[in-house]
Amino acid sequence: MRVTIHQGEGKDVTLKIEGKIEGLQVPELHRAWKDLAPSLGQKKLLVDLRGVTHIDETGRNLLAEIHAKTAAEFVGDTPLTKYFAEEAQQGARPLSDPDTNSRRQS
Repeated sequence: MRVTIHQGEGKDVTLKIEGKIEGLQVPELHRAWKDLAPSLGQKKLLVDLRGVTHIDETGRNLLAEIHAKTAAEFVGDTPLTKYFAEEAQQGARPLSDPDTNSRRQS
């Protein structure tokens, strides 16, 4: 995974992520996000997912947290990355809980 931060002249900051957001890479992204967050102030955060190829549950939860805390805009350019972007903006959803599913069926 590769993370690049671009702070332009305007009011936007871009967090560009490339590769897989999974496993041991998630804490790396979390550190980058925590380092960036205090400097955002009133700037709008744009999260560029166009280079992302896979996101595991932990990565999805982190992207949802970033969105929840900043109202960041997520950008994708393929059906897969657009799906990742939409999912992050809708918030993390836990994997189905077998106990919950069995109660619904009762």
